[in-house]
Amino acid sequence: MRLPEPLVSVIVPTLEEARSLPGLLDHLAGLAGRLEVIVADGGSLDTTARLARDHPSGPRVVEAPGGRARQLNAGAAVSSGELLVFVHADSRLPADAYSSLAAAWRDGRLVGGNFRLHFEGGDRFAQVLAAYYRLSRHLGVYYGDSSLFVRREVFELLGGFRELPIMDDYDFARRLERSGATACLPGPALTSARRWRHAGVTRTLCSWTAIQALYWAGVPPARLAPLYRRIR
Repeated sequence: MRLPEPLVSVIVPTLEEARSLPGLLDHLAGLAGRLEVIVADGGSLDTTARLARDHPSGPRVVEAPGGRARQLNAGAAVSSGELLVFVHADSRLPADAYSSLAAAWRDGRLVGGNFRLHFEGGDRFAQVLAAYYRLSRHLGVYYGDSSLFVRREVFELLGGFRELPIMDDYDFARRLERSGATACLPGPALTSARRWRHAGVTRTLCSWTAIQALYWAGVPPARLAPLYRRIR
């Protein structure tokens, strides 16, 4: 017997995203399927929260200052979906996102995963980044900009996102990988390359690799945060 279609909760963490958020909300409103959208704002001083509240699609808005992990957890806490997906304001899900997510939910072997990722622009710069992310995914490494998804019960079992100054998404993905089988849905999802273009791909990749190596070596995230901010 076919399982009923799940409700998918799309949780969007925001901080000063007045330029990006309306486009994402328009995009999500145009997707097919049973979706609820939750904007978890981290205390924006611009019009981000007001734009979310006034959007005709009617997303739920929660205020959760204190860091991205706290925002993601706050959004999950008020959500109702059987499946949670975390989407950055400058990202877009594929047109068939709901059907792909629903199929993953029906596959009882899967605890969660992410989407294959493309970067805006389509030039060589974007292609290099996409190749880097594909290689990382083969090694079981992925990040929040690839739109992580997880079963609600698994999210709760894992205790949600740890409130780390950086690496909260990486930390969650690693714990998710250890909890069971995951999938990289073909998508692809699309995300902005703005921070990569700002610092340059070579500098950013080298800096990010160094930060990960230091994290693996046990350096506390609080000590790594200043290095991370230099490439944002």
